[in-house]
Amino acid sequence: MVRNPARSGGDATVVAVAPRGAPSSIRGALSGALDLLLPRACVSCDQLLSHTETGVVCGLCWARVARLPSPQCERCGHPLTSGQCAWCNLLPSFVRAVRSYCWMPVEPASSIVHALKYAGWSRVADQMVERMSRLSWPGDVVEERAGLIPIPLASARKRERGYNQSALIAAGLSERWRVPVWENMVVRSRETRSQTQLTPEQRRGNVAGSFQIGARNLEALAGAHVIIVDDVVTTAATLNECAKVLYDAGARIISYVTFGRAHASGDRL
Repeated sequence: MVRNPARSGGDATVVAVAPRGAPSSIRGALSGALDLLLPRACVSCDQLLSHTETGVVCGLCWARVARLPSPQCERCGHPLTSGQCAWCNLLPSFVRAVRSYCWMPVEPASSIVHALKYAGWSRVADQMVERMSRLSWPGDVVEERAGLIPIPLASARKRERGYNQSALIAAGLSERWRVPVWENMVVRSRETRSQTQLTPEQRRGNVAGSFQIGARNLEALAGAHVIIVDDVVTTAATLNECAKVLYDAGARIISYVTFGRAHASGDRL
């Protein structure tokens, strides 16, 4: 048995190593013995995981995640309660489409995001990506998307977490969509406060001027349709500020994708 140390303690795992060429029955027996001695628990509900579950979030928690219901706005993906979409008013004119997998802050989605951002469970990202990758998009977005740009994380927060959660999500989407990640296309120009407790107006002011183009070679960006990737969208202030920098640098069209979307009064859960 070999212990793989985790960066923040969250993703520490113990794996059983079978001899090279060992039959699958032996590998299965070693895996079963490991689960018996060191049972794995769901990072969301703390219930023991079945030996058939390969992720770190259990199937029951995923079944309980509150998906955004239909019908949805074709542009922003927000559930419609009347003939017109009010959420689109948050977006600049050059934003083509937005998609999110589930509502926030609603359990167990909140616990899943918390495990990724604050508890060191980087492996959660792959299960999130698996679901985000199946979101439905307008045909032109699928045909045109040229690059994925994760929201850059402040340097202090990245040192604390050991990774940028948006970059992990973008990397997973890249594998499934066959679209490259342009991680350093946008960088932070200054540190900002956490957006969690801020009003919509404070959020816009907090992120204003906080991004700048980081890449020296902008040929790939010129005229491109890019998708900005983040874990959660609330008022879209951060995404919009990042999009503005990209648009001014030459991007033609920009779309957004997130795992969670904050619900407001009147939204159907």
